[in-house]
Amino acid sequence: MAIQWFPGHMYTTQKAITERVKDIDVVIELLDARLPGSSANPMLAELTAGRPTLKVLNKQDLADPARTALWLAHYNALPDTRAIPLDASLTTPAQQIVKACHDLSPNRGGMAKPMRVLICGIPNVGKSTLINTLTGGRKAKTGDEAGITKLEQRITLADDFYLWDTPGMLWPRIVVPKSGYNLAASGAVGRNAFDEEEVALELLNYLKTHYAAGIAARFKLIELDAATIAGMKDEDVLDTIGRKRGALLGKGRVNLQKAAEIVMHEFRAGNLGRITLETPEEFAAWLAEGQRIDAERAAKKAARGKKGKAKPEAAPDQNM
Repeated sequence: MAIQWFPGHMYTTQKAITERVKDIDVVIELLDARLPGSSANPMLAELTAGRPTLKVLNKQDLADPARTALWLAHYNALPDTRAIPLDASLTTPAQQIVKACHDLSPNRGGMAKPMRVLICGIPNVGKSTLINTLTGGRKAKTGDEAGITKLEQRITLADDFYLWDTPGMLWPRIVVPKSGYNLAASGAVGRNAFDEEEVALELLNYLKTHYAAGIAARFKLIELDAATIAGMKDEDVLDTIGRKRGALLGKGRVNLQKAAEIVMHEFRAGNLGRITLETPEEFAAWLAEGQRIDAERAAKKAARGKKGKAKPEAAPDQNM
């Protein structure tokens, strides 16, 4: 199943960013540290090309620290880019953002040249929480749901530091299927855009290979070791979790929908341990494959279009 979610207000956000970026000094892209590649918006990269970028790996307290280090090195190696880890609820680390913006645009500052910053990110990545931390108040609405912020907001962090907050935005078509599943698992996609059982199975497929010990500990699967869990079918792991949590229907059958909701809730809450669902190398491979398939699809579509527009053969000359 291909997961796609681009409601109407995201088109408005796209237009707003296109206009706003003309007067912006630094772009902050808030990423989910548990899926730094999948949560980076490729459309945003196009819209903000040529602007210094600060990649903030938010929710780093929920992510695998070793993998966070890999992603920081990956992004810091890019030109005109800085990357820092952050837990948006902590006041002191959040102040790193102001310093990083001045490092990226050292000629801005003071009343004559105020710093103008645009902050962007996917839905439910923690932008509103971060803004409230930076301002010491509740300037932005927050909630554990994708799509809370619907309008652009200008926020003054200091007399010479202006921040424009934009609604969370995905991109019109996700070409990396694995990214779609990871985004759905993280809560960045509206619930009506995906099947929870399918997403939970994809999530478990990755977790049982890389974080089986966390599954065993959280769901008290004391009779199973990590190696056993890693070798199980995804469906059997979900079934076992459902039974452990009492998600049952009649005649001992497992309510797989309920079990799937439990798995995703535990992941989002960080109860399975510090988890990152992709490494830079894994994401690069997924992206290359997705782009290859997308190019093949586009070529086939173009070929069909040319065939449909082919001119009919000329009618024979009736005077011959």
